[in-house]
Amino acid sequence: MLSRITLIYNTLVLRQPLGTLIALTLVIVYFLLYIPEFELDASADSLVLENDSSLKYYRIIRERYGSDDFLIVTYSPEKELFSSAVLADIKRLRDEITQLEQVDSVISLLDVPLVDSPPMTLAEISRQVRTLESEDIDVEMAEREMRSSPLYRNLLVNSQGDTTAMQVNLVINQTLRDLVDSRDKLYDKVTTIPDANQRLAELSARIKVENLAQKEKVERTIAEVREVMDGHRAEATLYLGGVPMIASDSIRFIRSDLKVFGVGVVAFIVVILLVSFRNIRWVVLPLAVCLASAMSMVGYLGWAQWSVTVVSSNFISLLLIITLSLIIHLVVRYRELAMTRAEASQFALVSETVASKFSPSFYTAITTMVAFGSLLVSGIRPVIDFGWMMIIGISVSFVLAFTLFPAALMLLPRIDSLASKDLTGKVTSAIADFIQHRTRATLLLFLGLIVVALTGIPRLSVENRFIDYFKDDTEIYQGMTLIDTRLGGTTPMDVIIDAPKDEILQDPELLEDGDITSNSYWFNRDGLREVTRIHQYLDDLPETGKVLSLHTGMQMLESLNDGKPYSDFKLAVVYKRLPEAVRKALIDPYLSADGNQLRFSIRLYESDKNLRRQQLLDKIYSDLTATYDLAPEQLNISGMAVLYNNLLQSLFRSQILTLGAVFIAILLMFIALFRSLRLALAAIVPNIISAGLILGLMGWIGIPLDIMTITIAAINIGIGVDDSIHYIHRFREEFKQDGDFWMAIRRCHNSIARAMYYTSVTIVLGFSILALSNFIPTIYFGALSGLAMITALIANLMLLPVLIARFRLS
Repeated sequence: MLSRITLIYNTLVLRQPLGTLIALTLVIVYFLLYIPEFELDASADSLVLENDSSLKYYRIIRERYGSDDFLIVTYSPEKELFSSAVLADIKRLRDEITQLEQVDSVISLLDVPLVDSPPMTLAEISRQVRTLESEDIDVEMAEREMRSSPLYRNLLVNSQGDTTAMQVNLVINQTLRDLVDSRDKLYDKVTTIPDANQRLAELSARIKVENLAQKEKVERTIAEVREVMDGHRAEATLYLGGVPMIASDSIRFIRSDLKVFGVGVVAFIVVILLVSFRNIRWVVLPLAVCLASAMSMVGYLGWAQWSVTVVSSNFISLLLIITLSLIIHLVVRYRELAMTRAEASQFALVSETVASKFSPSFYTAITTMVAFGSLLVSGIRPVIDFGWMMIIGISVSFVLAFTLFPAALMLLPRIDSLASKDLTGKVTSAIADFIQHRTRATLLLFLGLIVVALTGIPRLSVENRFIDYFKDDTEIYQGMTLIDTRLGGTTPMDVIIDAPKDEILQDPELLEDGDITSNSYWFNRDGLREVTRIHQYLDDLPETGKVLSLHTGMQMLESLNDGKPYSDFKLAVVYKRLPEAVRKALIDPYLSADGNQLRFSIRLYESDKNLRRQQLLDKIYSDLTATYDLAPEQLNISGMAVLYNNLLQSLFRSQILTLGAVFIAILLMFIALFRSLRLALAAIVPNIISAGLILGLMGWIGIPLDIMTITIAAINIGIGVDDSIHYIHRFREEFKQDGDFWMAIRRCHNSIARAMYYTSVTIVLGFSILALSNFIPTIYFGALSGLAMITALIANLMLLPVLIARFRLS
């Protein structure tokens, strides 16, 4: 069977190299045509768990109380904030932003209702809503009110009175919302509707198109807002923030990273190949295969309308590196054969090169795909996509390495290689000498590394701050820091409390009459007293910044009643007489229309290094149910803080705990390849130590697991086992010559170890390019992955041979 496959391969590829190249070129060009369709995605929804019940609940709450998809403009003037010149500039800024096509409205300190500037009665408020732009406003009193108001302090104006924030509400894409809502409803009925999967596919395709159009609108609007802001920077320091801006800038970072990584890795490939092989042929051919593989994948992603996210932004670099690793093993083997077989033809050299390297390369590709396959169970869409992209990409790389490269080589004349004692040979020979004469020291060294890994892994944490994902010179970091320190925190979180089911009143006539106090469990004197207790508890938590609730609005309204609580009768009167604008600001965001659900809007201090989201959520659940007598079914916590926490906690459960399954899968493949359990165990030990050491060092150094660093272990395993496979495959060939373990090991260190060295150096230098990223997890990913590759190389050149010789494995 194998000989028949070899015959077919030789006939189609090596005997018809020109036809092979033409056919491959046509396929590659076809996909290259779709590169303009290649898309980037950095939306908030791309960083949440699939099928997360918290996500569905979050969308319901967002629909009920308002979206957090708005821009924030912070304004810190050079002069006094409430001076006439500064207020005039804020007015111009607001009006200019309001005129933008995709801006629905702008809320600034000029637009919010004031009740104490000067003090107003309820009757006056019902006739007129006073703002900073009203003719009868007292600016000095307005400043005091905003700086001391429970609603506006550290939300609209900081307590020092030197910074204000402006909320820019974007036009809602109702079509997109309806499509997403229809898709979510269909998810719940997928098992009961016959054509549900087809309808889901159609909806998903329409959502993709609508998302793309919406993304372009938002990016254009953000650019226009920044252009408006530029016209006011002479009078104040301005920053732009908000979820849409973070998503837009993240896309810009991804786009920049793709360019920098691609160009940087290609430059490294050229330099490494020139230094290693000193022949233009061994630069052009490997580079052509690497570029063909990477660009074909980019075109394929465009053809499939598959977006790249922050997580998968480095897939091009990885694909270039993995492809080059495959090619280097072929080049080194070809050069070895050309050196020892002076009379062999080009066909003989190429066919034997392919024949000797196909099996180990096939298994290295499969094991790498298995490692990336571990990402598929994460439940996090961008991590899943990254896994699939790499699996497909490695398949493409393998096919091109064993078709495009040998076919092109067949069109070129044979090239001889002269034996030379280069630095690489000296290093690998020195390693062989060391491990042969200092076997015990080698084992003790790796025993020490195991101790470091085992003591460091329990220190691993998934708690990290989103603000730390960005460099401190980016607008995202600076804007979040300012909002965090001066305007009450950044990360939104909602505590939702429902009335007890057996005490909910449902009288539609009372609601229609506006008598919410008779229908509401909370909007009465006793209910508001409980709201106050819960609000004060949440406000006293050290992790929370600004807390807004029904209590906040009632504090402002009670100032009209000399600070005294209203009776139930007066509450009904107040509610009916409040102008719609005031009710929308003080009550509607925090109380459902039927009056039976509370919303406490909280912002967390993202810059707090002691923030532990899971501990905070657990504490709030525990305290509110135990101390405040709330039933568990009454309490829900929602918001981006919860979704992000769910993602972080899932990272540990789905990835760290599945690494064992990955090792078992690779072990089974080793057994199938080597036909020996003992040799398979020896092959996997260096890779377990390498992966464990990196995770252990992360624990000791305090680098948390996040959406990028979580993939390091899988990548380390996938690429690291490649060296084990190639080394053992070559060792068995060398051992057949004389049956001497250490002589076979020395010959391996003078042959296959060179290819391992070249590929590892290439990978390490390729990962070093990631240090140029604007995304901090990507920098950590590059540095730690490079270190992991060095560790894997050392383990496979030192520990693996010692295990083979000591336990007589062949």
